[in-house]
Amino acid sequence: MNFTTTENEFVEALEAADFAFTRRAWVDAAPARVYDLISDVSAISRWSPNADKVTFDPEAGPTVGAWFSGRNRKDGKEWTSRSQIVRADPGAAFAFVVGGAENGIVRWEWTLAPQGRGTVVQLSWRLLRLDPVLGTTRTELDALRRYMTNSVETTLDALAQWLAEEPTR
Repeated sequence: MNFTTTENEFVEALEAADFAFTRRAWVDAAPARVYDLISDVSAISRWSPNADKVTFDPEAGPTVGAWFSGRNRKDGKEWTSRSQIVRADPGAAFAFVVGGAENGIVRWEWTLAPQGRGTVVQLSWRLLRLDPVLGTTRTELDALRRYMTNSVETTLDALAQWLAEEPTR
């Protein structure tokens, strides 16, 4: 651990890279179908407990460089975020950065791998830079990571359940 001294106080140096995680779930659908669902950002509210009203900018779609907006909820607060797609590999991976590729704050990445008659869906969350809006101490950022981990687990469970119940289109 790195520590710096400021006015006779020890303050732990925080690194954005320390705040990341990945979760996986098996779903009963082919990678191409899963990709079509997750790359349609307007569908995220079907699974995510924290996001809704997600829409691509006019004339944008699930391609690298495209932007979308969505409303987020946490702890009784709501806000709109802007995100930019940074990876779009049909049937394999889809990623976006909240705040955009140039100066984003969080990277979300879905990767898909065929397994049996279904797909292993991996969802990763990674803090790209420190920002006071997310927290200023290790305790606050650890709490955020735990909260987001629970959200991702809920999202993956809901996606798996939705795919199991939804007739194949």
